Amino acid sequence: MKARITEDCIACGRCVEICPEVFEMGQDIAHTKSSEIAPEYEEATREAGDECPTSAIVIDSRQT
Repeated sequence: MKARITEDCIACGRCVEICPEVFEMGQDIAHTKSSEIAPEYEEATREAGDECPTSAIVIDSRQT
């Protein structure tokens, strides 16, 4: 699973509250710590995506 944050991010910090293992606040917007999400954080990453007020979290769950 991979995740990224688009420029639609308003830096509300909700994703960091939900899953600090994957997300961190940058200077202007949030960022993922790594594009590849560890299996144990996939559920929380999806929750962060669902809770994002601007839908700025893009999740790609395709297997490579």
